[in-house]
Amino acid sequence: MTVRAVALGGGRGLHASLAALRLITDEVTAVVTVADDGGSSGRLRRELGLLPPGDLRKALAALAGDGGSLWTTLFEHRFGGTGALAGHAVGNLVLAGLLEVLGDPVAVLDEVGRLLDVHGRVLPMCTEPLDIEADVLGLDEDRTAVRRIRGQVAVATTPGQVQRIRLHAAGAPGTLPKACPDALAAVRAADVVLLGPGSWFTSVLPHLLVPELHEALVDTAAKRIVVLNLVPQPGETEGFSPERHLQVLREHAPRLRVDAVIADGDSVSTPDRLRRAAGVLGATTLLDRVAASGSSERHDPVALADSLRRALGVVGGT
Repeated sequence: MTVRAVALGGGRGLHASLAALRLITDEVTAVVTVADDGGSSGRLRRELGLLPPGDLRKALAALAGDGGSLWTTLFEHRFGGTGALAGHAVGNLVLAGLLEVLGDPVAVLDEVGRLLDVHGRVLPMCTEPLDIEADVLGLDEDRTAVRRIRGQVAVATTPGQVQRIRLHAAGAPGTLPKACPDALAAVRAADVVLLGPGSWFTSVLPHLLVPELHEALVDTAAKRIVVLNLVPQPGETEGFSPERHLQVLREHAPRLRVDAVIADGDSVSTPDRLRRAAGVLGATTLLDRVAASGSSERHDPVALADSLRRALGVVGGT
């Protein structure tokens, strides 16, 4: 039986999980965050009012087949120079143009998927851009004072300690985001759902703050697997232990149950603490060597795929 897999995230972390999943199955759906407000994506979002395309582009490239290799290379090409195009990836401009022509982000991504010979599907978490805001400690002389930080880049790079994040429709504080219907259907029909690796507060947790998507993740019959980062992210999770990542996950989604947590054994200094934190979520802990050879920050797709295969046979916690 073909495994139907859904990976949720954004950026390099999502690329890592997609690269591993495509070694297991062709039935892969990437559900991508849409709150980016930096770089090329941020410029296009501000100028055109469209979904930020960068993380969507990266997910398409991760799932692209050999039949679209030239187009994939072109999509990932970034303009140099100092003019108006400097820093823009070609794929970002193509996605932005198609969004204006077709209007429907799902139709745009499916069309580009055919162009790049994508094995699987790429979907936005929501069909409208979102804003992230966070409560952060440690930014004032009074180290217990909480300051509210707004924007994905600001949250990801804050020198303070992020306590909690919130998500709302762009430019509309208090307006809850609406999930992409196709993303909801994919989660409900999945055999396995992956959360992580990736920027914890700005790529992983946002999926749990979209009410309909949160309910789909809680209710799905799929096995839910959390893949932990190899190292804390400077700024966003500076000083976080592996178990702290799980505690924050539970604080944001206390009803979510997890079947397995995958972590690199060399990245975990206190395995018993991690197992206890995973057990609170209902999960078994797999301490496997999943880091790429010679790199402490990048997952090896083959090793991660092997660990995922093991996790697919794991039920309950120890």
